[in-house]
Amino acid sequence: MAGIVSFGAYVPLYRLGREHLASTWGGSAAPGEKSVANADEDSITMGVEAATDCIRKFPKDSVDGIYFASTSPPYIEKQSASIIAAALDLREDILTADFANSMRAGTNALRAALDTVAAGSAKNILVVVSENRIPAPNSEYEPLFGDGAAAFLVGNEGVTVQVEGVQSITSEFMDLWKLPRERFQRTWEDRFVVEEGYLKIIPQAVAAFLKKSGLTVKDFNKAVFYGPDARRHGDIAKKLGVDPKTQVQDPMFDRLGNTGCAFALMMLVAALEEAKAGDRLLFVSYGDGCDVFSLKAGDNIKTAQDIRGIKKHLESKALLPNYGKYVRFRELMEWEADRRPADTSALTVLWRERNQILRFHGSKCNVCGTIQYPLQRVCAQCQAKDDYEEIRLADKIGDLFTFSMDVRAMVKDLPNVMAIVDFEIGGRFYCILTDRDPDKVEVGMKVEMTFRNLHDGSGIHNYYWKARPIRC
Repeated sequence: MAGIVSFGAYVPLYRLGREHLASTWGGSAAPGEKSVANADEDSITMGVEAATDCIRKFPKDSVDGIYFASTSPPYIEKQSASIIAAALDLREDILTADFANSMRAGTNALRAALDTVAAGSAKNILVVVSENRIPAPNSEYEPLFGDGAAAFLVGNEGVTVQVEGVQSITSEFMDLWKLPRERFQRTWEDRFVVEEGYLKIIPQAVAAFLKKSGLTVKDFNKAVFYGPDARRHGDIAKKLGVDPKTQVQDPMFDRLGNTGCAFALMMLVAALEEAKAGDRLLFVSYGDGCDVFSLKAGDNIKTAQDIRGIKKHLESKALLPNYGKYVRFRELMEWEADRRPADTSALTVLWRERNQILRFHGSKCNVCGTIQYPLQRVCAQCQAKDDYEEIRLADKIGDLFTFSMDVRAMVKDLPNVMAIVDFEIGGRFYCILTDRDPDKVEVGMKVEMTFRNLHDGSGIHNYYWKARPIRC
């Protein structure tokens, strides 16, 4: 029977304290902080992080497909799932698909994966849900929206979370939306949106599911459900009749924020990190209707909890010093023109070097074992020619051999830290050091690789690998 085999998540390193919003725009500060993607992160790069967390212990050739869900994909008319598949170094003969345009896109993808596996079309499908929405400055959504991702490996062997039942309803109700070429979200009057939409649709869907399944809310150890904000989340808990102290999963509004179509699924990962064998979870996702799941943790749930997940990522953080840094990361202002030519890109180069750029393959000499990056036809050690195998370096730990800091570079996050990394298995890599505290960078520190957007040029997002201090 198809179920959840593994799960993982990602929360960006940076946080924006909501007091910075109040000091900039006036008024009282909402409590807590929200997660903020770095300037070199987007929904694809965060999706790669969550997926890596999810399948770290699994053979890459066991994944038969990727379903990617987001309302903030970096490309339109270009698939994101295929980029994630390449960054994860998966097989090319797999199924990839994107889901979008709804806060329920994540659970749409999860249901589709369950159906795909149940139908026998694939043994394992990786569901990746990631969000990097940009709220309008000084809007009601600016303090609310956070960034992050979740991932689930769906399969029929080694299931750690059983799917006991699913109920879906669809609705044409308009809550949040954007028109083509618009950057920021639109909505209607708050009371109408909440009272006629959210507070009616979720109870209707849950009631239909409970009636069909013969269960009651008391049969669930934990209720995990989407909420636009803390107040409305509490209102739904009352309507569903669940105990807010013992049954309701913490929505993390004061530490994470609302991460869109990834929000409910990130809460689910947090709940599964704490679940015990036999625990039953009521999982509810909302947006253009509602998806309701009954999930049950299996006897082997502990084996799946050895992840970075939500808990470790929330504990590992760095606070943005001011609102200006956030504005710079999000490109929310018009800036002084660069004093250098605009970046350009060539699709021919990106395609020709795709194994080095996206899959991060180096070469390992078959004669003497020397590892080199980029791929080299001639071994620098023994001079053997065209006698090597490609080896993936993205999941290897390295030591910071040396570095430099440029405080005048034309980058969004100064100083620009350039690093030379020596991998523990051999090989050397010259790259940018990201997600770092400049005061704590030192020779010999351990670093890991992370997939980021190096720059945009010619209308192309140039994804590549950077190093960062080992996070958690």
